[in-house]
Amino acid sequence: MATTANAGPGPGERHVLRDLGWATSRSGDELHGSAPIVNEMHVPGTEHLRTSILAIWADTLAGLLAVDAISPRVPVTLELDIHLFRPSPGSGVVHGVGRIVKSGRTVLVAKVDFTDDDGGPIGFGAASFMAAPDQRLVFTSPTSVDQAIPEGSLLEAPFAERAGCERQSPGVAVLARSDQMFNASHTVNGGLIALTAEEAALSLSPGATLASLGLRYLQPVRIGPAIAEAEVRDGLGRIEVRDAGNDGRLCVVATSRTFPTQHEARAPAAGPWHDAKRPKGNS
Repeated sequence: MATTANAGPGPGERHVLRDLGWATSRSGDELHGSAPIVNEMHVPGTEHLRTSILAIWADTLAGLLAVDAISPRVPVTLELDIHLFRPSPGSGVVHGVGRIVKSGRTVLVAKVDFTDDDGGPIGFGAASFMAAPDQRLVFTSPTSVDQAIPEGSLLEAPFAERAGCERQSPGVAVLARSDQMFNASHTVNGGLIALTAEEAALSLSPGATLASLGLRYLQPVRIGPAIAEAEVRDGLGRIEVRDAGNDGRLCVVATSRTFPTQHEARAPAAGPWHDAKRPKGNS
């Protein structure tokens, strides 16, 4: 018996990722995407687009290529990374081009390049996928890589607020459970996990933005909320994301790197892991 793979928001609701305005279309073997940047996409306290949003757009392009290759099976993300040449722009339109690097019997790998309005490079990413282990999980309706964004779908609130992601304490961010955060495999969307990891890392680096973000998906976040805990030293972050609703199981391990700032260059390691191991009496 096939299991439908059309999970998503209820009637009258829209998946949070649709509010990012990312439209896609095929061009030969490539998949193209674009979206205008709005202020609600900025990292708090900066005028730069969130790196996690670029990760989401990379995951979208690569994921649609994976869907096209292995449909009707549902792909799940194994790894996702994004690297920026410079702090991302705060306005204009971002363009992305996705291409399949390798499509093997078990794993598909795709790469994505991002450019600005003038064709200048912003950064690049990559993602790998496999078919969901549950062979009953299949798409029960045709899927298309061409996705237009309905009018009026842009963000009207800061992205983290719209997604229900909050900085709980220094080094800790929580993604609240919501029907609008699930994907076709009935688990928390991997791009929203990227946002949660970014928020945990940036809570220890006020005013900074991420130069890179890499995630390894060990198992899905099936229930939520997803809780990310980060440790940062000299701009390099290590992050763990757990499924609080599933006995706190470790689901994602991630690394981050911020663009250098004077504050980070002098800061000691900070975060819940480091604080827990710090000897009493030390400041």
